[in-house]
Amino acid sequence: MTKICVIGLGYIGLPTSGIFAQAGYDVHGVDVNPDVVETLNKGEIHIEEPGLPEVVKQAVQAGKIKADTKPVEADVFIIAVPTPVYEDHSANVTYVEQATESILPYVKKGDTIIVESTIPPRTIYDNVAPILTKAGWDLENDDLYLSHCPERVIPGKIMTELIENTRIVGGYTETAAAKAADVYRLVVKGDIHETTALTAEMAKLMENTFRDVNIALANELAKIAEKLDVNAHDVIHLANMHPRVNLHHPGPGVGGHCIAVDPYFIIEKAKDVTPLMQAAREINDSMPDFVVEQVDKLTENISNPKVAVLGLTYKGNVDDVRESPAIDIVFQLINSNKDYQVFCQDPYVKEKQVPLKLNSLEEALDNADVALVLADHNHYKEMDTALFEEYMKTPIVFDTRNCLPEAKGGTTIYPIGNLSGLKAIER
Repeated sequence: MTKICVIGLGYIGLPTSGIFAQAGYDVHGVDVNPDVVETLNKGEIHIEEPGLPEVVKQAVQAGKIKADTKPVEADVFIIAVPTPVYEDHSANVTYVEQATESILPYVKKGDTIIVESTIPPRTIYDNVAPILTKAGWDLENDDLYLSHCPERVIPGKIMTELIENTRIVGGYTETAAAKAADVYRLVVKGDIHETTALTAEMAKLMENTFRDVNIALANELAKIAEKLDVNAHDVIHLANMHPRVNLHHPGPGVGGHCIAVDPYFIIEKAKDVTPLMQAAREINDSMPDFVVEQVDKLTENISNPKVAVLGLTYKGNVDDVRESPAIDIVFQLINSNKDYQVFCQDPYVKEKQVPLKLNSLEEALDNADVALVLADHNHYKEMDTALFEEYMKTPIVFDTRNCLPEAKGGTTIYPIGNLSGLKAIER
């Protein structure tokens, strides 16, 4: 193997390209966005990920990474394009199909084709393989080695986890799985497990569905706690002392292009036998409504209230706003009949990423009636809570991430899951 062609230079494709280039392999990156291609060829990156800028810069300078809007001949093709969902939550695998079609003029007998994109069960068999067989390739007899190797990393730690995490490689055939596994052994230190493509598809989806279901349990507990006036965090702390219990913690909802999406890929294939997965999705999707209800309670007596929103990403210390519940919450407030003034601040997000005006922390807090923490960035975990009293009209904070340090002065912080005493602000 001498050359790797990576289709899609996003949150997974670009770090994957960097890891292989860092290991000394020639990588050709492909993206439909010419700005992404131009940025990469200058040795720069268009996403935030610790450790990635240095790797890309060195690889480009060494001539190990080049990018274009079209593929080239290679020994290994890695498809890492998005799989968005339609309004009915069914998967849109068009990008995966288009990426597969795009490499047809460049593949040769004996090449390895790996789909890393998260996909519904049977996508390799029902969508990807037919494109290759229609082009004349005999996959059953290993003209090409087709496999699915789902990514299993978390933003903020991608460069470490790409190397250290266990990988699952699901082959169209056993030989295809072995060939793809050999590709990852070039850079991966974690264990590599070979299986079928369908099993690999399901394993990836169940990993994130497991988390979604357990987060839903914690979020439902937060709603129960508000109704019964009990501290959910005390409940979780004590319950988790049991050796076989590990309750998660509540939040404003579930985001990112994994946990918030992957369960739907299973549901669409087996809707009649997935009531638990569907209920979990409904609970987690309802949390933005719950958050807005609490803000409505706090501002019941205030006309045209100002809300300072701290954090727009779906998790802390990343710039990823995909499926972020924070964005949903912001637009619910903006479109409310209460005429909210919503001022948003996020140290990681750029205005080109969101259809919102961004403000400094001081601008957001200045004369605000309520502050709403929606992302657990270290900036907020380490902030001086005296700033709330210094800048806000009423230093009342609803911390949906339970991440702020102890309140100082006259500041009142209501953590999600412990809303005891929450009442309308009096003026």
